[in-house]
Amino acid sequence: MNSRFTLTHTAYLKNQIPEINRPQVLMAGRSNAGKSSLINALANRKNLARTSSSPGKTRSINFFHVQPEDFFLVDLPGYGYAQCSKKERNKWSELINDYLARGENIHGLVLIIDSRIPPQTLDIELAGYAQGMNIELLPILTKADKCNQKQRARAQNSWIRLLPEVRRPILFSAQTGLGKDKLWQEILNLTDI
Repeated sequence: MNSRFTLTHTAYLKNQIPEINRPQVLMAGRSNAGKSSLINALANRKNLARTSSSPGKTRSINFFHVQPEDFFLVDLPGYGYAQCSKKERNKWSELINDYLARGENIHGLVLIIDSRIPPQTLDIELAGYAQGMNIELLPILTKADKCNQKQRARAQNSWIRLLPEVRRPILFSAQTGLGKDKLWQEILNLTDI
């Protein structure tokens, strides 16, 4: 995979959301689920998306142009971050809802889930919201290197039971590269490239 990722737009406010007439695949997950690490692993770069030991680092919608395939990975703010104010969470929610409402070029949503924790209400709600908007869902279980085989199987089976109509969750590790090639192929399938 020799794709080049370029951050082209950052939107903190609704009027900063760009009009992009290219396929877009959204990256969404709870704060500290490993979203930034996943994006960096796909891009083969260490600091493309900002990572932090403290959750809630992504506070904007970030648009990464992927070339030569010519589509966008769109990094949404992490949700479920308890340390930020309710006002800030509502602002992020409005920003995301406004972006999704324009969604004719949204080809799918990568739902990034920490494989070490059981399904959380916010993850289930986001999955339902995406399905209600007919956005194809691709569940990814991150930090799989920190789990044994039994824990991985339990995590996958939990999500299969919750989302039986969605494809089997992909186990992923930014540290070892587990699942990286499979995830990349599924993202390309979503973009119809």
